[in-house]
Amino acid sequence: MMNAIAFLGNSTMRPSKCILRAFTRLSPYRDTPFQSHPSRFPSFINRNINANSNKFSKPRNAAPFCTDRPSSVTTAQVVSEARTTSASTTCTHDQIIAKNGLNVKKPLTVEGLKGDDEKAEEKVINGDDKSSIDRDDLEGVKRNEIEEEAWRLLRESVVTYCESPVGTMAANDPTDTTPLNYDQVFIRDFVPSGLAFLMKGESEIVRNFLLHTLQLQSWEKTVDCYSPGQGLMPASFKVRTLPLEEDKFEEVLDPDFGESAIGRVAPVDSGLWWIILLRAYGKITGDYSLQERIDVQTGIKMIANLCLADGFDMFPTLLVTDGSCMIDRRMGIHGHPLEIQALFYSALRSSGEMLTVNETSKNLIKTINNRLSAISFHIRENYWVDKNKINEIYRYKTEEYSTNATNKFNIYPEQVSPWLMDWIPESSRCGFLVGNLQPAHMDFRFFTLGNLWSIIASLGTPRQNQAILNLIEEKWDDIIGHMPLKICFPALESAEWHIITGSDPKNTPWSYHNGGSWPTLLWQFTLACIKMGRPELAEKAVTLAEKRLQADRWPEYYDTRDGKFIGKKSRLYQTWTIAGFLTSKQLLRNPEMAASLFWEEDLELLESCVCVLTKSGRKKCSRAAAKSQILI
Repeated sequence: MMNAIAFLGNSTMRPSKCILRAFTRLSPYRDTPFQSHPSRFPSFINRNINANSNKFSKPRNAAPFCTDRPSSVTTAQVVSEARTTSASTTCTHDQIIAKNGLNVKKPLTVEGLKGDDEKAEEKVINGDDKSSIDRDDLEGVKRNEIEEEAWRLLRESVVTYCESPVGTMAANDPTDTTPLNYDQVFIRDFVPSGLAFLMKGESEIVRNFLLHTLQLQSWEKTVDCYSPGQGLMPASFKVRTLPLEEDKFEEVLDPDFGESAIGRVAPVDSGLWWIILLRAYGKITGDYSLQERIDVQTGIKMIANLCLADGFDMFPTLLVTDGSCMIDRRMGIHGHPLEIQALFYSALRSSGEMLTVNETSKNLIKTINNRLSAISFHIRENYWVDKNKINEIYRYKTEEYSTNATNKFNIYPEQVSPWLMDWIPESSRCGFLVGNLQPAHMDFRFFTLGNLWSIIASLGTPRQNQAILNLIEEKWDDIIGHMPLKICFPALESAEWHIITGSDPKNTPWSYHNGGSWPTLLWQFTLACIKMGRPELAEKAVTLAEKRLQADRWPEYYDTRDGKFIGKKSRLYQTWTIAGFLTSKQLLRNPEMAASLFWEEDLELLESCVCVLTKSGRKKCSRAAAKSQILI
């Protein structure tokens, strides 16, 4: 009861105006336009819109909360009761002004620069007093104007719900008549927006986002293969306005768990990003009361339990399918892609920091720590390649059967492509983590997000982290080019593109996820560079992007091998392009804030089950072995 009272005291929602409602999208397996998702609230009745009327009826699949995790039952029941009384996610208004069915916050008015710098620039444009202004002053004014426009666009993309900001839409191009799902709030896409607002001192939108997306989390364990798994976070949500009676309208949250996505793939990374943003909220604002709430603690546990569930997989990494992360189309990343492993590692470290230690969580925390150590060892030893390691793989023996086998995954030397042997730098100071590893398959492509996030989370060793940045600097033209940063290198071409992508017309060579350049990766590159003491690399990349982003109207991605052209199907005014740029600028201006967003090496974690990296496999576990990892 005390926990329930604490929850009520911390609630920021408006019980007088809102009652929880979460709708999923149109399903071919239901006979109603909106099929309600099973409510977390046993006593609350979800309502559906009938196909032939505006009246609502109780859904057939409404069910009380339940879980097969004994450690979470009591907590979940308390949360459910508290939410039934106070939580709210539906609003009624006399009149709703909507854009494309989505409620958009009235943008804040951003005043233009009217100081001496702008006046001086006007004089130069008019031909007056040219000698009084030098080029640096003009460039400074131009940079301020670009940031000012970026902030204006970011605020115009804000979506409101119950008269409060809850996120930012994926893209906000006023000329786009077919926004598809780009008018929704994506959990993944909102992260750079949330960080930009947090570092600006505007935390309300992030707090609201975290709480409302938590309300949409799948809590019901079902046997229906078309229902989301217990603990799954939606890929995105949309605020819809529904007519009630007379001139009144109702706002509802409509989540997408992948049932409307291309390929119908559930999002693996949404819950991981949610946990990472939750940690960042506490670190930057100093407000840890949010993560201490019962409902938030339960949400963390359910995401962790979903990812740590036992299965047939023998590896500590997380097994996922194609299209379940940022690379959301078929690109041959099924299995154990580096991007997911790095995010998984970060989310587990965040969970370990934020979970309250008690009888219901101590076993989960122990499991998290054991898994972190195993993932760290696995990635550092088996995913790492440099010139020497590639030469070793090139001379591998195959069909080795023993626990001491050198070629543990039976990788055939023929997988070492000629492009890799020509591309990898001669220096042992350069290296990277491969994109994927599973039996008889090693994907040698360089995936930027996974490598950058491995640096940020200290998934790689300090020496490996520096080597990744050395490689990016050495191969600047390939990975940075005209527009930072290449999502992967090289692109799939010819027959390989046909077979692996299924002849995907959007993922043609050097476009979209197949070697396209994504400006949103700037903030993660900046964070990694600051962590490793190399902010000059980030400044160089941000300056390069700054020259084009505004003129090109903030595209989603760029095409061609060096990122010279705007993507042929790129959305303009892409919010996470704008937010990634702003976050990078703020990190470079206030590098001390970066410490709130990355993780340092954890010796105690490594000591728990760390093993010496040798060709013959695991030898021993000790503090000395843990310390040796820092020097590798």
